[in-house]
Amino acid sequence: MGGELAEARVWAGELRALHERFVHRFARSEPRESALAYVRGLMAPLERKNGWTLAEEAGHAGPDRIHRLLNRIEWDADEVLDDVREYVA
Repeated sequence: MGGELAEARVWAGELRALHERFVHRFARSEPRESALAYVRGLMAPLERKNGWTLAEEAGHAGPDRIHRLLNRIEWDADEVLDDVREYVA
């Protein structure tokens, strides 16, 4: 169990480091938090990944915040992709 916990802590730290790479692409704190929740949800071992399941994984009452992030908030997906690519490389 200790090994799994240590591994989970490493992953959590790396996720925070990744998030720090692109957090500046969002002007407000709410989309920043939603972006982190979205990435966590994508990495979670969920059987299905949609707005509802990602929202539930994030502890949200419904999918509105995730949908707003993906459909209404202005951010440049290509710039975030570049940030993530730089992190991975």
